[in-house]
Amino acid sequence: MWNCLKYGTWKTAQPGMDAVNALVKGGYAPLAAMVLASRGMENREKADKYLDCNCNLCDPFLMTDMAMAVGRVALAMDKGEKIAVFGDYDVDGITATCLLTDFLRKQGCDCVPYIPGRLEEGYGLNPIAIEYLSGLGVKLIITVDCGITAVEEAALCKEKGIDLVITDHHECKDCLPEAIAVVDPHRPDCTYPHKTLSGVGVAFKLAAALRGDQEKVLEQYADMVCMGTVADVMPLQGENRVFVSRGITMLKNTSRPGLAALMAECGCTSEQVSASVVGYMLAPRINAAGRMGQIELAIELFLTDDPERGQASATALCELNKQRQAVESEIYRQAVEMLPEGKFPEAIVLADESWHQGVVGIVASRIAEEYCCPAFLICLDGEHGKASSRSFGGFNLFGALTNLSHLLESYGGHELAAGFTIHRDQIPAFRKEICRLAGEFYRGAGPKTVLEADCVIPPELLTLPNIQSLDALEPCGTGCPKPVLVMEGLTLDKLSAVGNGRHLRMRLQKGGFGFNGIFFSATAESASVELGDRVDVAFQPQINEFRGEKSVQMNVQDIRPSCKAAICCDGDDYRLLQEDALTPDAAARLIPNRATQALVWRYLAVRKEVRENPICLCRKIVRWSDQPLSLDQMLTCIDIFADVGLLETTRLHNDIMIRLLPATEKADLNASQIMQKLLSASKEQ
Repeated sequence: MWNCLKYGTWKTAQPGMDAVNALVKGGYAPLAAMVLASRGMENREKADKYLDCNCNLCDPFLMTDMAMAVGRVALAMDKGEKIAVFGDYDVDGITATCLLTDFLRKQGCDCVPYIPGRLEEGYGLNPIAIEYLSGLGVKLIITVDCGITAVEEAALCKEKGIDLVITDHHECKDCLPEAIAVVDPHRPDCTYPHKTLSGVGVAFKLAAALRGDQEKVLEQYADMVCMGTVADVMPLQGENRVFVSRGITMLKNTSRPGLAALMAECGCTSEQVSASVVGYMLAPRINAAGRMGQIELAIELFLTDDPERGQASATALCELNKQRQAVESEIYRQAVEMLPEGKFPEAIVLADESWHQGVVGIVASRIAEEYCCPAFLICLDGEHGKASSRSFGGFNLFGALTNLSHLLESYGGHELAAGFTIHRDQIPAFRKEICRLAGEFYRGAGPKTVLEADCVIPPELLTLPNIQSLDALEPCGTGCPKPVLVMEGLTLDKLSAVGNGRHLRMRLQKGGFGFNGIFFSATAESASVELGDRVDVAFQPQINEFRGEKSVQMNVQDIRPSCKAAICCDGDDYRLLQEDALTPDAAARLIPNRATQALVWRYLAVRKEVRENPICLCRKIVRWSDQPLSLDQMLTCIDIFADVGLLETTRLHNDIMIRLLPATEKADLNASQIMQKLLSASKEQ
């Protein structure tokens, strides 16, 4: 992907100095104080509350139907009935299944875990599983991290004489399944104050309600609740912050041989364990079990007490993850080749018979991020397809699928990730309608790619002690992200490719200060930078340790040309021009005067050919000329030049390729159809 300026807009907060001073006076280091002030913390009390990892846990019985669930499970325990814990095949579902299974077994229950085969059974409660569990003599099924949409499956359980208790955290539909209890904080009639629990968080609440002592249960299972919460990208606020903080402490000294072996296989020491390590190192390997159809390895990893079996499971999971990566790379390559040339749609919907159902979700996530729109990848099997989708820029997937449910056979999920089944014949109609919904959303939502940065800092603040002080914000994740800082006016002193050319290492200077930086998944070409460039850098500060030496490092999130003159990059007026929806005011703002036309032309004329992200190109023209310029007018100028035959343009995903053409005679820019359209629209009343 052409990575230059990944984010169309950098939204950088401005911390008030009174708040910064109050936080420093309250004991926070200067850099941590700036970050916290940027996030609205005006004093020590507010900051402490924001970062609190020891808040009181809410009573589980505040959840609707929790008392009914506890009553039915307790009855099964008293009668010695066989219980099945039925979960999902992702980390959240796996940890929820293992937590509740282990808890019930330790209470003396006859309990079996069941996670469906992703390829054979698909997501959630299903007839194959119900028939199998009925044959085992199961009298009670407890779902975890699934079940909220299982209306027909609940009816089948009743027909088979199996009672059903549902615990889930996904969005509800209008009709709830008929079950003994339906425990889900998203129920409209549920008054539980924390709506963002993970599936394992809800399973924990059930175990805590059964035990009558949340603290005792958390002491045993904080690691599992932590892993599911982080892996499912739940906001690290309130109770989730407690779960993750306690879980990380538990993982540092884990007594579970499987987890200890997995961390060793990843090269992760106890000191390195963090929410990021859980999310980016441990979770993908555990997820590989479900994705590649060997879910029993993940269950064994959590439930075994045997170090040899734990080691075997960990080794196998790491190998499965390598296989998953290879399959993912191939699907990604095929998907990108299927994308249309030129202007990309507001949503990407692709389908293929050869794709692996367990892996397409990862590819959908990657495509959504790289192409800045929701992505839907459909695995076709005969006349039907199973899809995984990922959101982008706040687009609500579950809400969109609900609106288009008449085109689907079934669907489920939440705002950011969802799945559905669809008949092959309905895919074109679905593609058209989802693009329409996404287009309507993005037209009203402003820039799709916004980098939220905490603050601009001077170079003297980027020191080892100040970076270490940011540990006060841990655990970091959704809801309490790792700090993103901005430093302006740096000079690129060194550039080198590392990681077989996949990443870009750089040395940046400002005044008497020098910093090392690493820009992952970027090259000098894709980042559109050269030695000597003056740039602004958005980065996450890190401490790099090499041969016992610690140094400051910038983990670069984005890089852009540094400009002294004003620049406007919202692009709203130009979008109206493209959509043939010009207003008189927008048309008047778009009409470029002679000076603007000359400015853009002189920059392009020197270079003859340009391939750039449009925002980056606009910033480079401003930097080159020290003259103000808007993205809208720059793009309008380029279209006018193309209209009269001075150049030709090609849109290549996020960037634009411009090639100047040999001019046979002087072009009359006012003769351009675009210019005439603008002039006409600006005069309309």
